[in-house]
Amino acid sequence: MGTHVLFPGTFDPPTLGHLDLVRRAARLFERVTIGLAENPAKQALFGVPERLALWKECTAGLANVAVARVPGLVVATCEELGCQAVLRGVRSVSDYDFEVQMAGTNRALAPGVDALLLPSAPELAHITSTLVRQIAALGGDCSKLVPPPVVAALRKRFAS
Repeated sequence: MGTHVLFPGTFDPPTLGHLDLVRRAARLFERVTIGLAENPAKQALFGVPERLALWKECTAGLANVAVARVPGLVVATCEELGCQAVLRGVRSVSDYDFEVQMAGTNRALAPGVDALLLPSAPELAHITSTLVRQIAALGGDCSKLVPPPVVAALRKRFAS
């Protein structure tokens, strides 16, 4: 496509579903930037620097993928980085409804930035960062839900 896409989110922590979307986007776009946002309304398990490091480790083999901090509005980061589109994963109809509303708002704020909604792979659509955090906090095995670097970070975080 010859463009640059931003994949924003809190990614606390990154999951196999997130990584699948990044890999698919890396085949579609010249450049993919994973944008790590801070949501003051959420209590983060991993700080932004930790999530930056995790994403860099998880995407080390993808030459056209970078990781950046999103300090404010996603569309402002798109304009700053020269991204033509925002990538969002869609797992369900409720995700779709929310993302369409967000895409319309972003388009009003930055008409030159399009939205790309990519459906999750069916075998990964059930995975959420919230469930991963809950499973890890209770001592469960998350190795089928998150990439190996994240498994290690979760084990370290919740070591007894």
